Amino acid sequence: MEWGSRRINEAAAVCAAQFPAIGLIWWIRGQLDDDYAYGGAYGAFALFGLLCLLAVAPLVLPVLGLLHAAVQVLPAQELAHRAARRTRGPVWAWHLALTAVLGMAWAALALLLWDWPFTTTAPLLAALGVLPVLGLGWLRRRPRGLWAIWLPALFASVGLFLLVLLGGVLASVTGILDEYEPPALSAGQLTGVWRGEKGAVLRLGAGGRAELTGLPTEAEPGSVDPYAESPFDVCDGTGTWLLDGKGGHDPYANGPEGRPGVVVRPAGGCGQETYWRIGGTESEPELFVPFGDPDAPVVRVLTRD
Repeated sequence: MEWGSRRINEAAAVCAAQFPAIGLIWWIRGQLDDDYAYGGAYGAFALFGLLCLLAVAPLVLPVLGLLHAAVQVLPAQELAHRAARRTRGPVWAWHLALTAVLGMAWAALALLLWDWPFTTTAPLLAALGVLPVLGLGWLRRRPRGLWAIWLPALFASVGLFLLVLLGGVLASVTGILDEYEPPALSAGQLTGVWRGEKGAVLRLGAGGRAELTGLPTEAEPGSVDPYAESPFDVCDGTGTWLLDGKGGHDPYANGPEGRPGVVVRPAGGCGQETYWRIGGTESEPELFVPFGDPDAPVVRVLTRD
């Protein structure tokens, strides 16, 4: 069976229709799970980025829809017609099953190439074919013509987006979706060696003593460009540290309490007091600092040995 222009347009349209809703789900999940979020400025920047994506969506979505159709939905449809002729089963059932199989095949390839977790990726890629298969069945009963294909897809896309948006708002208000909470660590749990990129090391010793090796720290006001690639000082030496469980030293706090973290005060004239916020999980804690422009910060992360 050849892939005619109408068939390709139908598959691309139904595939493209679901991507705005999927993007919104990804954004909501990222906002809830982002343990590096530290204030309203970053959330506003992320929202601005989402609005920019929506503005260019009419140019991007047809391309994404065509790509998705070409690698999953259309090949599964071709195989479904062949399987239905041999078994006399319904084409739509074969199409759903084979679309899921192709999704799992792509998940296996992603596991081999990029080490993506198969148990998470496979169900997601398999689910990406469900709505397109159902949408193709509906479009077959519609009148012919380009607008008869893409206009319903547009309405479906807007409807799905608004449905996800409403569901996300209700789930957040009712507490079904819980925002990320950093782990509650004691001073004893924080004591030890923390390492970051480019050889950065922070040793937090008992009694509040700290040792710094190549550690990013807040620079003196006006001494570095906040828009530079490295808007911070890099310090070696010693200093002191203390646990701030209520985030009173957090410069990005929107109220009297900020995010729990570790206050590191370098000695020797290099850098200023730096507030390392606590992130990660109880079993794999992290310390991180956003440097530079609050709307597009450079984030440095330390993990414990």
